[in-house]
This record gives sequence, C-alpha cells and structure tokens, in this order.
Amino acid sequence: MKRVHMKIKALMLALLVFTGTIQAPVQAIIARAEEPVKISYQAFNNPTAWSDKQADDSPYTAPEGTYMTGFQAELLNQPQNVTGGLTYQVEVGGTGWTEWTAGSVMAGRTEGDAPLTAFRARLTDGLSSLYDVCYTVQQNGAWTPWVRNDEGTAGQEGSGLKITGIRMTIVTKGAAIPGEKAAVQSIDPNRPMIALTFDDGPHAPVTNRILDSLEANGGRATFFMVGNRVTGKANKEAVARMAALGCEVANHTYEHKAITKLGAEGIKSQLARANDSIRLAGGVSPVLMRPPGGAKSDAAMKTVGSMGMSAVLWSIDTLDWKTKNKQKTIDAVIGHVKDGDIVLMHDLYGTTADAAEVIIPKLKEMGFQLVTVSELASYRGGIQPGKVYSRFRP
Repeated sequence: MKRVHMKIKALMLALLVFTGTIQAPVQAIIARAEEPVKISYQAFNNPTAWSDKQADDSPYTAPEGTYMTGFQAELLNQPQNVTGGLTYQVEVGGTGWTEWTAGSVMAGRTEGDAPLTAFRARLTDGLSSLYDVCYTVQQNGAWTPWVRNDEGTAGQEGSGLKITGIRMTIVTKGAAIPGEKAAVQSIDPNRPMIALTFDDGPHAPVTNRILDSLEANGGRATFFMVGNRVTGKANKEAVARMAALGCEVANHTYEHKAITKLGAEGIKSQLARANDSIRLAGGVSPVLMRPPGGAKSDAAMKTVGSMGMSAVLWSIDTLDWKTKNKQKTIDAVIGHVKDGDIVLMHDLYGTTADAAEVIIPKLKEMGFQLVTVSELASYRGGIQPGKVYSRFRP
C-alpha cells in the first residue's frame, strides 16, 4: 500500500512540474494519496492533570468530579504541500472567550477554578478547502450536537455549565461525521414550520404509529417522556427509534410530578433520573423539559435552568387526553395552527395515533414543515436555560 501511495504521489508531483502550478483539485488528489489527516487532543482537568492524548474521533470524559480547564490539539499526517493549520478557542467561565489559539498550544488554564464552558475550532487556508474539523462536548451529562468548523459553538455559551468531555474528528470536506445520526431533511427558514409534541410516553403501540407517520411524511416531532415509562424492550426501542429518525427526546420528569410542589433537590432528582433513563435508551440526553400540567414557578425554573434545561409549554392544546376523540383532536389542530405553533398531544391513546395519522400528512399538504422544538427555536431566536417557551413566531 505504501508503494502505491508513493507512486501516486510521484505522478502528481510530475504533473506539478509539467504545469508549473498547484491547483485545488490537484491538491485534493495528493492529499488523498497521503495517510488520512487526523487530530489528536488532550484536556487538563481540574484539579488533576493532563489527560492522555486522545485518538481521532475518540470520546474523552473527565474523571468523575472533575472538569476541563485547559485544552490542546494537533493535526497528524498533514500533507506537506497543503497550507494552513488548526486553531481553536475556549470560553472560560467568568472571563469569556480566549483568543484563537494555534494547534499544539494550550487554550484555557492549568491553575485555579476556571472551567471551560464552550468551545470552537476551525481549519485555515488550504486545509479548510479540503477538510472539516468536527467536534462535540459533554456538558451537564449530555453530549452536545456536532459542530462543523466554526459554523457554531459546542456548549451553551454564557451558561456557566462546565465541560466534562470532548470528541473531535477530521473528515474530508462535506463528508458525514462518523457516529453522527443520518442527516435529516433540511429546513427552509422561509417556509412555515410547527412543532408537534407528545407527552407522557413512551407507549410503544401508539408511539410507533406516530413515528411511522412522521417517517412516511419526512417530519419530526418532540417527545416529552416520563422517565419511569422508559422500561421494557418495546418502549426502549421506540425511544431509540425517535432519536434515529431525528425526532427530539425530551424530559417530562421521572414520575410525572408537579415541579412546583418539589424543592430544588426534588426537581433535580426528577429531571436527572428521567434524563438517565432516556439517554440509556436513545443515546441522547434531553435539554428540554415540560413541567407536568404546565405548572411552573420562578423558583422551579431557576432550578431547571441550573441544570442547563429550558421549559416548553404549548400554544395549541388538543385536549386529546380528555376527549379521546379522533376528529376533535384533528379539528383542534387543522384550521387553527399557525407558523411557529407548538402543539400538545399525548402518545398514550390509540385515538391520538388515529388523529396523528391524519394531522401529519395534512399539515405537510398545507405547506408546514414538521420540526422539533429545538429546530423551530433555532430559526426563531433560540432557547436559553431556565426560560419558558410556548411558541416561536416568525
């Protein structure tokens, strides 16, 4: 294999001599003839020390009770003829963002209580035209969505939540990220969109019928689940299927308890236990919660926010739990729904699945995009921990 690489490289170099120039397509061919470009990275954890160097696409998690205060990374196998490098910056709790730091140089600190709270990275010059750097961080016990280059930020900027893990990889330009879920249908921000939400599940016989309809119509929804119902093979598989289809898994407490009747520790327990159940089944930890009965208070929301979570209510209540009537549930949505609405239903009742099988294709026919709450919010001003949302109008 090495001989083949050497021959290919020799042919490409001969072409360069003949043409006297290096064009981007030629650079790409030579780059592919080399060993794949990879990234190696390590973290400094308070109050311990530097971690071992992590291989490309290897998730790193800080030891229990510690968190990241410093970070550094380097590229491996960079083609000699390709210019550019790796740079990154970190948000340090209490002080803000550092300057962009070149690869192999530390960003952050090794002394003092200064946790990293957000992260960005990018490639420069010729490398940026051939490769993407992709990354995710662990924060509040959950892995954040993957970010490609400096198109976004990994971690909740300004939240104060400590980063306790990181995972990075280098891929060829535009390639899929290893381990990332298959890309879901793209969203047109100029077209109307709504978020269908389902509470109190999972209940596999009903939940899977709703997922069938969403999948058939290219739609997604958000499922606010009760943690102690994420049990049994069928229900756990339904949660995994939600995540695989690009739906959003969300938290409805562990035992469907009113958070206004709980103290701070009780709320934290209900949310953390539900998050654990959902994460173990679906591989994703929720960042959104819905208070049972919609009951909320300033004190409760302060606790919710301290966990990096936001509360989501609704703008259309179908009352499907009360009527258990297919047509009444349909009528509550069709003819009333507007761009930016959040619709409340429950995936416990067969009549709700009956209605959803009509509502989902009808909304698509009406020109609505069926998106998750987080997707809707991302185009309509975003979501902040500890805040309450019921709609996202244009």
